[in-house]
Amino acid sequence: MASIARQHEHEPRSMARVVIASSAGTAFEWYDFFIFGSLAPVISKVFFAGLEPTAALIAALALFAAGFAFRPLGALIFGVVGDRLGRKGAFLITVSMMGGATVLIGVLPTYAQAGTLGTALLIFLRIIQGIALGGEYGGAAIYVAEHAPNDKRGAATGWIQSSASFGLLAALLVIVATRTAIGEDAFASWGWRVPFLVSAVLLVISVWMRAKLAESPQFARLREKGEVTRTPLREAFGEWRSLRRVLIAFFGIMCAQGAVWYFAFFYLQVFLEKSLGMPAETKDLLLIVMTVVSAPLYVFFGWLSDRVGRKPVMVGGMALALFLYFPGSHWIANAANPALVEAQEATPVIVETDVKSCTAQFDPVGTAKFTSACDVAKSVLVTRGVSFVTHPSADGSTRVVVGTEAVPVGHGEGLSGADLKALKAETAREIGAELLAAGYPKAADPDQANMTLLIIILLLFVVAATALYGPQAAALVEMFPTRIRYTAMSFPYHVGTGWVGGFLPVTSFALVAITGNIYAGLWYAVVFTGISVVVSLLFLKETAGRRLEEI
Repeated sequence: MASIARQHEHEPRSMARVVIASSAGTAFEWYDFFIFGSLAPVISKVFFAGLEPTAALIAALALFAAGFAFRPLGALIFGVVGDRLGRKGAFLITVSMMGGATVLIGVLPTYAQAGTLGTALLIFLRIIQGIALGGEYGGAAIYVAEHAPNDKRGAATGWIQSSASFGLLAALLVIVATRTAIGEDAFASWGWRVPFLVSAVLLVISVWMRAKLAESPQFARLREKGEVTRTPLREAFGEWRSLRRVLIAFFGIMCAQGAVWYFAFFYLQVFLEKSLGMPAETKDLLLIVMTVVSAPLYVFFGWLSDRVGRKPVMVGGMALALFLYFPGSHWIANAANPALVEAQEATPVIVETDVKSCTAQFDPVGTAKFTSACDVAKSVLVTRGVSFVTHPSADGSTRVVVGTEAVPVGHGEGLSGADLKALKAETAREIGAELLAAGYPKAADPDQANMTLLIIILLLFVVAATALYGPQAAALVEMFPTRIRYTAMSFPYHVGTGWVGGFLPVTSFALVAITGNIYAGLWYAVVFTGISVVVSLLFLKETAGRRLEEI
């Protein structure tokens, strides 16, 4: 009877049902999480209206990162639940938490309506989302992997990886459709709530689909034998043999995953829109193209890893990204906004100031006002996406030099909030006028962009991200025994994606604000990807086709 049951578990129809239910639920959860990242510029205006534009965007990106920061906690909580009580129950809870929190964000009062109360509630719900997502991925990936045949595990779990693209695609389509239907003004006023409220429908569907699933065969057999662990945390992290695997999973795979994937699908959004002045609608359409192309590539690279091995496919993706970061970003800039690149080369911008008065302008909690003249000047330029260099001034005063013209910049110390805002607005107007006169475009012109080249470069980043991410679930599952698989796999995954990936947009953008170089943020991704390439080549073992019962 046991033999018949095991055969039934691998029947095509049964396997298809497992993959569809698991992938669909994960896609819905990623939809919930991604709409926040895609709407970061709008969120910055709605919930951080008391801050200046640059600080507000950084705060919104930091709040996006806060959701990721709590994912490792969710991984530990639901890892214990999944390893002690079962896979199915864990990811039923996570999808319910995620969907409920997202719907509530759609009805929150804004800063204009309730001041900091709305912001505080938003932070709380983002934390709930992060905890929920921390338990989601591991459960879905493990559930599918523990059903799949050994020689097809990469292709089967590739569908879990592709669920991220389906979730992102759904988020983008809902956002674009809503923006198109009601207009940008209405969307900024109230229409941003629609994508969040749509989650109510997705929540009902995903809970219904997952409730119909049975427990995974690997865990069911473990429970029948009475071998379910009582101390998954101690076994996963308190014993060197398991801890070593956790560390290799993090440094060898997840550092690059957090850097490569979130660079391609999140930071490039910020780079295109804020640094290069690409209209939000054009940026969203480009991201939709990237997402549609990525969906089958996850499954393809998962399938390829079943044939040639997990390690060469994943390391190939890392290496491609490492090669592309700097030249690819310059190619993107030339294709998306050639007028900006030409202006930067012809007329570099210099900020002459007392360099000791310049600050990092990194304030996720929104308590600093950045009142020095240096900060005022840098904030204006960063908001316009203009690179600059900082030179010490002879007399300690601050001026922005554009070609042969110099715009004096006053400080805002001692000014009220309204007066400081007025000072920055007037400074922005004066600097903007000189930039326009020097040939700097106010925004990117899609008609002048080389869209073909731009799409090709963006798709190269997609290939790098999917080559790494496609085989990843199978590789992680195959590193750990069934007893502690949920806990041991989920924690390094969510530290990598949650901390390395989640903090990539805000940290990279802050580096741009600090240095004045729109390419400075690339170093964050370069460092973490480089770490994974070295660790993978030295310590990561090939696991393709491995029997899970023998781990």
